[in-house]
Amino acid sequence: MITKMKKYTFLVFHRDYEQFLLRLREAGMVHISQKAEGITDNQLLNGQIALCQRIDKTVNAVETYLPEDAHPLQEKALEGNELTGLLNAFDALQAEKAQLEQSISATEKEAQRMQVWGEFSSERLSQLQTAGYHLRYFVVDSGKYNAEWEQLYHAFRVAEQGSKVYFLTVNPSNEEFAIDAEEIKLNGHNCIQLQNDVEALRGLLVAKNADLQKYALANLLTLKAASKSTQEAIDWQCVELNTESVADDSLKLLEGFCPEEQSAELKKMLEAETVYYLEEEPAQTDATPIKLRNNFFARLFEPITRLYSLPNYCEIDPTAFFAPFFMLFFGLCLGDGGYGLLILLAGIILLIKKPNFKNWGWLAVFMGCSTMIVGILTGMFFGIELEKVAFLKPVKEYFITDNNFKAACHGYSPMMVFAIAIGIFQVLFAMGFKVAKITLQKGFKYAAYDCAWLVFLVSCLVMFVPALLGFTLPLWGTYALYGLMGLCALLILFYSNPDRKFLVLNIGSGLWGTYNMVSGLLGDILSYIRLFALGLAGGILGNVFNQLAMQVGSGMPAWIGWLPMVLIMVFGHGLNFALSFISAVVHPLRLTFVEFYKNAGFEGGGLEYKPFKK
Repeated sequence: MITKMKKYTFLVFHRDYEQFLLRLREAGMVHISQKAEGITDNQLLNGQIALCQRIDKTVNAVETYLPEDAHPLQEKALEGNELTGLLNAFDALQAEKAQLEQSISATEKEAQRMQVWGEFSSERLSQLQTAGYHLRYFVVDSGKYNAEWEQLYHAFRVAEQGSKVYFLTVNPSNEEFAIDAEEIKLNGHNCIQLQNDVEALRGLLVAKNADLQKYALANLLTLKAASKSTQEAIDWQCVELNTESVADDSLKLLEGFCPEEQSAELKKMLEAETVYYLEEEPAQTDATPIKLRNNFFARLFEPITRLYSLPNYCEIDPTAFFAPFFMLFFGLCLGDGGYGLLILLAGIILLIKKPNFKNWGWLAVFMGCSTMIVGILTGMFFGIELEKVAFLKPVKEYFITDNNFKAACHGYSPMMVFAIAIGIFQVLFAMGFKVAKITLQKGFKYAAYDCAWLVFLVSCLVMFVPALLGFTLPLWGTYALYGLMGLCALLILFYSNPDRKFLVLNIGSGLWGTYNMVSGLLGDILSYIRLFALGLAGGILGNVFNQLAMQVGSGMPAWIGWLPMVLIMVFGHGLNFALSFISAVVHPLRLTFVEFYKNAGFEGGGLEYKPFKK
């Protein structure tokens, strides 16, 4: 849900304004209203923002060099240009490390290139040059090598590698000739010397990493403190730029928002100040900040809400309403109880080892449990079909598989039927959510059109689903449904927009809306079939890897056959898990942000609540 806000307008005498801002920042409850003019073009502010981004980037990089279980030294106070010097020092160390890594890579390639020429002596080659002999080095395809070159140009074959022949010629320095081969230049060092150069460079790299570790220990806390102080300076400048001067600059006018539960504390602080303030309810046109407040379960899914957009202040927070669907969809797409067990264990480890990531750990626990339940119900565990396991024979008829329930679903796969059913339910639920949202925002008369569609579709289901299940509605019930559907059809055709007074315009709008609803609804429902398809594909692929591993292992002696079996299963299930996991994240996101949000009338565009504070 969205936390209720109060809008405040502050009017302060210009001499008291700085002290007022200090106390307002100390309280840390008020989100300052922002105005676009004068902020984006402010050079001082942009410079501070760039500096803060550079500090944060440096902090993230420095943390990677901090040794495990190490305790950074106490932060130091920076003055003048010391911060810039500190940042430049790290950039220089990084550049030197990058240069060393580049030199190592280039020298390794050069050593590999020179390996074919053997361990020659650079001094002896120089002596030959001094004695008047000129050495040239060539490489040519083996089919193009001409043995006559050995007589004509004193060619010597050095090596043959693949389809290439490497050779050199020895001739007097004043003798010029041309050979149909690619001439290459030798490095001054042979391959052994180059490998020694690589080792020396690696030693320098180890020393440079040690310097970076020393830097991290000495300066990490200092950089973090500088980041905070720079961000505070940015916040302060933003508040000043969002302040309006009135009454010939003698008064300062500032607007902000405070959560309703903190308003009493804020007013108590304001009563002690020489400030005039006005408290009021936010208007629909105000850019009211959004602070989400959900229960433990729904709070885990708030990052997914933020991934798309926060709701605006006049909307209903959709997080708690799509969260159960998202968890179910994840389990259906992954569809394997064994994979669910892995995710559950990963979540538990994250909760124990990384308390700072406890929300992600709990989310993994819930997702893992959902996948385990779906996988066990559908009879799939690490690609093993549970209904074919001997000791599970007494309960195999309870697994939701084609063998057990296809006949009851009129020849269709039971999981496909379930995917379509859950899709219909979520779409109708989203339409009900939209009716409630519009009713709260504008009143029921503006929600009547959407309510009519919802009642019409539910009536169709009540009429036709029992017939598919073999039940017959009483005659009075059928007539009642016909009457209700007729009333809904009238509202759909003639009341699509309550503000329009012309009947013809409403009819045209109603017909166009009917076309969009029917075509869009069909596409939305069909999207949910992917829940079944992705789960089925992952299960089949896991089963294929199991069969492949068994076939390869059974065709080899028992003492060695287990090794390729394990390798195939680890690689196969690892690949399948990765692909299935991506699908299990992406497709539920799509169903949430496209099908659910569209039918729920989600508007979004909310601005996150960020109070002015230290």
